[in-house]
Amino acid sequence: MAEKEPSQRQLRVGQEIKKIIAGQIERGEVRNLEGIDVLVTVMEARVSPDLKYCNVYFITSQNDKNEEVREALQLAANHFRKVVGAKTDLRYVPEINFRIDESFEQVDRMEKLFRDPRVAQDLKKA
Repeated sequence: MAEKEPSQRQLRVGQEIKKIIAGQIERGEVRNLEGIDVLVTVMEARVSPDLKYCNVYFITSQNDKNEEVREALQLAANHFRKVVGAKTDLRYVPEINFRIDESFEQVDRMEKLFRDPRVAQDLKKA
């Protein structure tokens, strides 16, 4: 079954949450990230259709620190909910879960596959 496209409201709420969380991280207002010397980039915030859950996808400048950063951000999830609640007019502030964005790694794997001489040979035949 294909996944349903997000509504305009889901997209707007997701963008607003992404902007708020990214701003908090950029300004260094997340105490849990202190001591972790890594750049964190918030890539996307996907909100559920009922607007009660939000998955926030991020990447870091050092892949070996991904899990440490995810744990630190997840510990600060309630802080982010309070900030989102204060800066938006949402009736319910969604529960926030942090996830590592693995889409770049998947693209790298696919590019390596396409560059493989055996695959390139098959592509020329088609």
